[in-house]
Amino acid sequence: MTDCIFCRIAAGEIPAKVVEENDDLVAFHDLSPQAPVHVLIIPKQHLAGANDIGEGEAPLIGRIWARIPRIAEALGVRDTGYRVVTNCGAPAGQSVFHLHFHLLAGRAMGWPPG
Repeated sequence: MTDCIFCRIAAGEIPAKVVEENDDLVAFHDLSPQAPVHVLIIPKQHLAGANDIGEGEAPLIGRIWARIPRIAEALGVRDTGYRVVTNCGAPAGQSVFHLHFHLLAGRAMGWPPG
């Protein structure tokens, strides 16, 4: 999708501070971090948001979630704690309509969020 900023990052057209990349995903530092560690994890396949995840995407989403602890380890936060969040729709705070997961760490996280 040529007008999607995250698709363009995944394609290497827009530079990003990449933490990890494989055939399924790109993980990169957020330009507007909300915690000392704030990484976005995006599938290379364009899905607008969580509502677009169907049975056919289950293997992809499983592979992404399986990588999250390794990404957290690479960031040095696997054992100190981290939060993974996805927002679905503008009212929930989604501002880029390409499915993405926020990995947040490095500070105490309050509950409930938002």
